[in-house]
Amino acid sequence: MADGRELIYFDDPDTTLGSDRAIDARTSDPRPATATMRRDVLTGDWISIAEARQNRAFLPPAHLDPLAPQTPFNPSEVPNNYDVAVFENKSPSFGPALAHTTAHAPAADDPPRGLTDLDAPGLGRTRTSVGRCEVVCFSPERVGSFGTQTPTRARTVIEAWADRTAALSALPGVQQVFPFENRGEEIGVTLQHPHGQIYSYPYLTPRTTTLLSSIQREGGDLFDRIIEFEAAGERVVLEAEHWIAYVPFAARWPLEVHLTPRRHVPDFAATSPAERDELAGVYLRLLRGIDALYDTPTPYIAAWHQAPVHIGRDTVRLHLQLTSPRRTVDKLKYLAGSESAMGAWIGDVSPETAAARIREAIDR
Repeated sequence: MADGRELIYFDDPDTTLGSDRAIDARTSDPRPATATMRRDVLTGDWISIAEARQNRAFLPPAHLDPLAPQTPFNPSEVPNNYDVAVFENKSPSFGPALAHTTAHAPAADDPPRGLTDLDAPGLGRTRTSVGRCEVVCFSPERVGSFGTQTPTRARTVIEAWADRTAALSALPGVQQVFPFENRGEEIGVTLQHPHGQIYSYPYLTPRTTTLLSSIQREGGDLFDRIIEFEAAGERVVLEAEHWIAYVPFAARWPLEVHLTPRRHVPDFAATSPAERDELAGVYLRLLRGIDALYDTPTPYIAAWHQAPVHIGRDTVRLHLQLTSPRRTVDKLKYLAGSESAMGAWIGDVSPETAAARIREAIDR
């Protein structure tokens, strides 16, 4: 890209696009300095302070969609028409570790020195927010989501997730890779264009740290036992040869579905071609079922949890946690005092009731 960020195209197997790609001829401002993260001594969490994100696009008009292919009237981020496009975020929460990673990348002046360094005690601890944030454009169309794509396009996006997981896991300082899609203004989406993101963290996220502790407590075969437990119950919403989807026993959100491979795989890069092929159809059926619950599209966060890059790879299994705050046709669940302040959740809908509604919607 014009400012040195990397752009990668992924073509559908039946693409009608040519092999030539246009040059990004924009005049761009310099890339922002890599953010700095601070350690919360009360929790041990690292907080990235990324002030450059204040300038990111916010609900731009359709003719200035920054994820659409460039035109003479729209100097967007992608200079060429595409099937699927992935590029480094212009306003990242985590940035390059070294100046030579790309021609125009700023240097990280105080990167983390491994997990032991990050876990060390002390007040006022800071490190440069090393990592990478990428945008994954599912389609050149202006509106939509993953669930509105064709099976062929869904398979291309899954291939992009696998490719980028492998590439990002190899970057210096990256400890965890997280693909996700935010859908709906109720979630905080600021671009209507069908897209997701991939965050590459320089630490283990709090959710993953908790998961690792649970596996240590429950045993290394935890995911196998969860699948066996859920498959024998009434909360399964979708089953296939390689994948199973269910509302978890202790669901927090009014709408919450987990989608898990039946065999152990740590991340997308480790999935087989057959698993990726089947996932394209299964995931579309699930998302379209979630949308069929109501007359208007359902807001959600589709969070693909993967094993850390360097630890827990034999026990942490790739899985989706799809959550939505929508509890009725016109009501949302807001995280007020108990959930936000104390992390003590109160469920509004029983998991069994939610599963029955989702199964019915998938069938429709």
